[in-house]
Amino acid sequence: MRVIAVRTLKEFWRKHPETQNALRAWYQEVSKADWRNHGQLKSQFKNASVLNAKRVVFNIKGNDYRLIVDIEYRLQIMFMVWAGTHKQYEKIDAKKIGYDKTY
Repeated sequence: MRVIAVRTLKEFWRKHPETQNALRAWYQEVSKADWRNHGQLKSQFKNASVLNAKRVVFNIKGNDYRLIVDIEYRLQIMFMVWAGTHKQYEKIDAKKIGYDKTY
């Protein structure tokens, strides 16, 4: 899976250094993945939440943080949509949030 844009992760962990190890580990796993559908993703990340055909939410660092992505399985591309704390996540509409960098 190709992750676009890794820069978003790096910017996030610069602001939240406690997430760096967890995000690096997540990125290493995801970048090696060859998922073709949500079922394959869920077999690897059981705590991920599938919101619709493209959008998935990952729990990061023991569910202290959330990461929202859009996935194009056919193209093997994952787009970073949003990253934030669990508390911030509760205040947004994860299905509708766009490609901003609200941390």
